[in-house]
Amino acid sequence: MNPVSIRLLNQQLVAPQFSKPEEVVAHFGAMQAQEYRMMRWAVEMRTKRPSQSAFKKAFDEGKIVRLHLLRGTWQLVAADDYWWMLDLCAPKAKQVINGWMSANKIKLQEDEIREIRKIIVDTTERLGSATKEDFADALSAEGIVLDNHRLSYHIRYAELDGTLCSGDLLPMKATYAIAHKKMKPAEKKERDEMLMLLAQKYFQSHQPATLEDFAWWSGLGINDCKKAIELLSDSIHALRYKGREFYLLDDCRTRGFRKGNHLLIPPYDEYLIGYKSRDIVLNPEHKHHAHNNSGIFQPVIACDGIICGNWTPFKKNPETTFFTAEHSDSQLSRAIEAYQHFNAKK
Repeated sequence: MNPVSIRLLNQQLVAPQFSKPEEVVAHFGAMQAQEYRMMRWAVEMRTKRPSQSAFKKAFDEGKIVRLHLLRGTWQLVAADDYWWMLDLCAPKAKQVINGWMSANKIKLQEDEIREIRKIIVDTTERLGSATKEDFADALSAEGIVLDNHRLSYHIRYAELDGTLCSGDLLPMKATYAIAHKKMKPAEKKERDEMLMLLAQKYFQSHQPATLEDFAWWSGLGINDCKKAIELLSDSIHALRYKGREFYLLDDCRTRGFRKGNHLLIPPYDEYLIGYKSRDIVLNPEHKHHAHNNSGIFQPVIACDGIICGNWTPFKKNPETTFFTAEHSDSQLSRAIEAYQHFNAKK
């Protein structure tokens, strides 16, 4: 087994199979979207023809939505997966957020939640797409002043309750919309079906991966994760690699990888953040170049899937630095040109 090439293929980072951004997001189930500007490249670099306008169209039409979900962090999900993933993952996400609030000595009372929620909903209904600043202004007009942290928690609660999701895509600033107006209501699914679907989406996009990787990514309890894998039955199998047990689906992609490929990977990308253990593609001695212990992830460069350097995404001509010698200037130039072309076509 070559886990690096298999991951590149199934993460759609080489020989991508999809043309539309919503197809990529649906393939993953959920994609980390911490960096508002770079989430577009994270999705589109996995399509056959990366396009800013295609991402914006899918986002504005509600085919892709952004909300706090897995582990209480920002995620992109496809519209068809939104309601069932919310049902399955929101309770755990709320526990995480409650822990953060407790650490910050913040407690939201039910009467406060109802009052603030009404103003937030009314503002969003009126504007269609509302920013956090719009909420603060509407609250201020009612004589209510909340600090930034407290307002953020109210918004996250509204997301996890299925009231708010992302609104229209702006260049730099997140907006919010009424969830049921953005996406059609869906029939409820049984919990076992939801667990199986989540495992299917995780392993088809991250394989080979371990049980611990899946538990980290999903934020669910280890017993739920074990059950989810068991529900996949004969369609998944385990292989041992360097003393660890990795899971692969029977239809796992294994062909299409070619050497010499360079990738400009955005911060918080699923290629790293989607796993608890990242040593398959990132030498532990270099991990400080990719992320710190506080969960801050950097833009990285991969050569044949191995993380070997960093790059600056917010410059017209991205700068690159390397902490290993394994890279090709010609292949790197192609990767930079592809990213510049993506940015030039708004």
